[in-house]
Amino acid sequence: MPCVSFFVKAFACKIFLDPTRHPDIQYPKNPLSLSFISSIIIQIKLKIMRTKALILSLIFCSLTIFSQEKIKTGFGFGAIPAVSFDSDLGFQYGAIVNLFHYGDGSRYPKYDHSLYLEWSRYTKGTGINRIMYDSEKLIPNIKTTVDVTYFTDQMLSFYGFNGYQSVYDENQSRLFNSMERNMFRAKADVQGNFGSSKFGWVGGYSFYHFDMDSVNIDKLGLDAEPGGSLYQRYVKHGVIGVDEANGGYINYLKIGLKYDSRDQQAFASQGIWTEAVIQSAPGFINPFPHTKFALIHRQYFPIIKNDMVFAYRLTYQATVGKSKVPYYAQPLLITSFLTAAENQGLGGKRSLRGVMRNRVIGNDIAFGNFEFRYKFFKFSLFNQNFYLGTNVFFDSGVILRPIAIEGFDIMTQEVKDELMLTDYKSGKFHNSAGIGLKIGWNENFIISVDHGRSLNREDGVAGTYVNLNYMF
Repeated sequence: MPCVSFFVKAFACKIFLDPTRHPDIQYPKNPLSLSFISSIIIQIKLKIMRTKALILSLIFCSLTIFSQEKIKTGFGFGAIPAVSFDSDLGFQYGAIVNLFHYGDGSRYPKYDHSLYLEWSRYTKGTGINRIMYDSEKLIPNIKTTVDVTYFTDQMLSFYGFNGYQSVYDENQSRLFNSMERNMFRAKADVQGNFGSSKFGWVGGYSFYHFDMDSVNIDKLGLDAEPGGSLYQRYVKHGVIGVDEANGGYINYLKIGLKYDSRDQQAFASQGIWTEAVIQSAPGFINPFPHTKFALIHRQYFPIIKNDMVFAYRLTYQATVGKSKVPYYAQPLLITSFLTAAENQGLGGKRSLRGVMRNRVIGNDIAFGNFEFRYKFFKFSLFNQNFYLGTNVFFDSGVILRPIAIEGFDIMTQEVKDELMLTDYKSGKFHNSAGIGLKIGWNENFIISVDHGRSLNREDGVAGTYVNLNYMF
């Protein structure tokens, strides 16, 4: 041990108190004296302190470089080829462009004007042709959103009504649970606040035209489904009426109240966004007059300022009274501002991720979405601001009042089996959970990837969705 002690002291002397390294230090004559050892300890401490200071300085500089975002002014844009994937729709191809005008930049990352353009097709037969304009400057102090979209669905998912009352057999062909739908939508929504408060009003008009039919098997080169598809069986037995079977048009008028204290729209890190909306199809301009009511509550809790957020959304939507809602309008979910081309469900990328698209259809429904969002890396490239983020989520939905199935009580078991119907299961939830990846471009253009898994095989297995924006 004395030898070890000697060599340690000699090594320390060479490294820390070599005259060529530290000419400013007065060295003791006896290198093994107590004062010499004390001086070594002092120098070691100084070295450690200086090293710590250097490391902390580098970390601080790095954080400063990566945390500084350039304020955008004037025009900005996001443009990507529409190359994505949706488990319900297939691979997407086409083009998406989002143009922004930020004005003088004083409101950044909020924009003054946004124009969204999309032309895309999916390999499972869906097409989207969309133009959307959004602005808070077109009419001073009023948010104006205009959307014109034409959808084509050669094989729209159709699993029947009332969730688990309609039995899903995973061994059935896709054709069995499909139908054709072409839908045109033109909508204009306006929102404003009461004075300078966070409380406001919502108003709007929407026109829909639905063209519904069985799948065109000749066009797609498919063999006919033995006994007919589920849609054809519903029409055959009168569950879907003759007067609604092939679609129709709807004129909706919308009015409501809102409270919005979000700090921004694309990635809200704090605040509340709540809406109570009545959407009515009045009888004097509609063949099927009916009214829907929706209460939507969203809240955002900051965990790490501007970087980590816990967000949730609770939605209740009900048919007012006993008016008949045509089956093609039942999947529509009411909202004052669309963050995607469509808002339908329950099931799929905009409601219950991992549950099959349109799996849960009822007169009155409720669902919730809960997720943690985290921006884990920010950087600038070509004078543009970017970030990478992730989200972990849980989604759940339930039917509160089912659609009345004409003649169900007197149906024979053979007919019920043909229609894949069983007794309605009240209060049974449809649940899913998953994880996602987000790529943000100048805060407002967000590429989103979510993968959700159903927690019940009757709702499917899983779904992967590549699209734009956070779900809410």
